[in-house]
Amino acid sequence: MADTAVSSSPSTLVLTDEELAEGLITLRDCLRWAASEFHLAGLHYGHGTDSAWDEAVALTLGALHLPWNVDPAVLEARLLSMERRRIVGLVRERIVSRQPLPYLLGEAFFAGVPFTVDERVLVPRSPIAELIEHGFGAWFPDEPPARVLDLCTGSGCIGIATALYLPTCEVDLADISEEALAVARQNISRHDVGDRARAVASDLFDGLGGRRYDLIVSNPPYVDARDLATMPAEFRHEPALALGAGRDGLDIVRRILREARQHLTDIGVLIVEVGNSDHHLEATFPEVPFLWLEFERGGQGVFALTAAELDAHAASFA
Repeated sequence: MADTAVSSSPSTLVLTDEELAEGLITLRDCLRWAASEFHLAGLHYGHGTDSAWDEAVALTLGALHLPWNVDPAVLEARLLSMERRRIVGLVRERIVSRQPLPYLLGEAFFAGVPFTVDERVLVPRSPIAELIEHGFGAWFPDEPPARVLDLCTGSGCIGIATALYLPTCEVDLADISEEALAVARQNISRHDVGDRARAVASDLFDGLGGRRYDLIVSNPPYVDARDLATMPAEFRHEPALALGAGRDGLDIVRRILREARQHLTDIGVLIVEVGNSDHHLEATFPEVPFLWLEFERGGQGVFALTAAELDAHAASFA
């Protein structure tokens, strides 16, 4: 990592990162500088933030281990020299490496809950978080699901957040990647839900031993070949196994639709995120009544089907 900025003219003052850090006195100074640097660098935002300013806020608060809802009065706080150097170093690394910020911080928030993340798993960002926060009440208004499957779990964020919001349910976290499951187990321990949540090595449903669930939730690989080829640099740090799913992005989703009913109870519900591949799914199964969900905080491409609907259209998925 370069320690000096490149001067475009002899009259430009060149500061080392050390000198720069000493000049950024308050948290507000660091925020303003980081946002300017991110804007000039033309970064892509899509891992929890959507602008240079929001990215700067997330980086500085994360670097200082401060909560997102910290009292605004802290903006005028004078930072220690080591804190300023850490922020400068993270800003430089974010720009040069193009790594998603949560990987640099080692943490991402999902449904208001912090999760340990690194390049073995996707950065949590699914709109399914809103469904968890509402306890999946649209489908279980009277009694929460007793048993839940988080299929293609990655970091475990969907399943573990569900266990935290629904303290009576049992959750299986299934993934084909042993590396991802290692991260999921870290998060199970972090949130002390090991008595109700377990990580299971499974190629979709193959390793689940015929268990049945009231709710199956999945954020599987669903990026089609075209989108995968044109993704910004930030996404190329995420595991390819968790992103690409063939020409139309439906290689995994087809299997889920074909096999899910065998693992649902009769009152069960299947919820799957397919993102931008939603148009491929509707074109492939035009006769299936996918319920496309809407989200207050944005997001698209999440459908729900009941066990009865899967039964009615089993021939389409065969």
